[in-house]
Amino acid sequence: MRKSLFRCVVLAGLAAGVASCSPQKPPAPPPPRVTVSQPQTATVTNWDEYPGHLDAIEMVELRPRVAGYLDSIHFQDGAEVKAGDLLVVIDPRPYQAELEHAQAQREQAESRLALAGDDLKRAESLRGTKAISVEEYDSRSKAAQEAEGSLAAARAAETTARINLDYTQIKAPIAGRIGRRLVTPGNFVQLGGNGGAATVLATIVSQDPIYCYFDVDEAAFARYRNTGKAGQAAELQGGALVCELGLVNEDGFGHIGRLDFFDNQVNPQTGTIRMRAVFDNPGRALVPGMFARLRVPAGPPEPALLVPDVAIQSDQGYKFVYVVNSANKVETRSITTGRAHDTLRAVLKGLTPQDRVAVNGLMMLRDGIQVEVQSPEPAVPGSRAAGESGAVEAKAQP
Repeated sequence: MRKSLFRCVVLAGLAAGVASCSPQKPPAPPPPRVTVSQPQTATVTNWDEYPGHLDAIEMVELRPRVAGYLDSIHFQDGAEVKAGDLLVVIDPRPYQAELEHAQAQREQAESRLALAGDDLKRAESLRGTKAISVEEYDSRSKAAQEAEGSLAAARAAETTARINLDYTQIKAPIAGRIGRRLVTPGNFVQLGGNGGAATVLATIVSQDPIYCYFDVDEAAFARYRNTGKAGQAAELQGGALVCELGLVNEDGFGHIGRLDFFDNQVNPQTGTIRMRAVFDNPGRALVPGMFARLRVPAGPPEPALLVPDVAIQSDQGYKFVYVVNSANKVETRSITTGRAHDTLRAVLKGLTPQDRVAVNGLMMLRDGIQVEVQSPEPAVPGSRAAGESGAVEAKAQP
């Protein structure tokens, strides 16, 4: 009996211990917390973006017009120069001597002409009295004409010598930024001839304004040309289509310009046509030869429904968003998207302005679950396009 009682007590203790160690059912997790935002209605401008390159409106290679030894240089490498500034001096002494020689020959020709003129006058006075033969008179007349020709040639030679002397001072033909000096003083510079080219001393490129060249397809070209002719909306200034430019190290498109030229034919190999925009460059941020991002309005401003781009999910090419209904339950909504506008994207189909779109905590969501809703501050469309890779950029205007 004692053994049976002991066994009962031991078994009861073991049962109580096992019962105390059995797992408890965990409490239900709280519903996910999500941030929602209602789609915004805004007037936006759609933009087409293209790669382009900058080019100077004017570019000059400084070459000598007379040969000689380089005497002095009067510019700093990379400095901005004005039209007419003295840049380079070639040794002027040989050309000064040529000018003095030409002046002396001109004075001799003037003296010979004066003497021939006096002889002709005397011959004319003697001709009336027949004191001079016809042959003598003709000889003096021809001598006077020859003296006039010699004087004209001497004056032309003097002018040429004076021009050559002036060419020994090379001045800036345009205003702009000059490059580095390619020849140092003491070197001989020569003219082009016999298949050779004249020595290049430096180059000058204009700075303000500046061109940007880019290529567009035929359909876009026709659209831009029609927009420019029709003068649509506020994107036109003075009949020229407004465009914007940004550099590779800049966010957004901070430079405003206008289209001013398109080529006279379409490239049959690429189906594109070359276009050009002109931009003011007072701060010299745009440098000829740079690559740039340029965008042109694809049409007049239009109303659009915008949602944060981060809220849009993708599944095998289909776009969708999570919408929270009035019961705070999640619904999956298929949508058709448009262009990006800063951090927002246009929705063409699938949403209404009253829908609440989940924009945060998306990894924990699935169709039909209950959520706890938080509302953020409404976003405002910005001026910088931030579309997907390969998408056409656009700009939203509040």
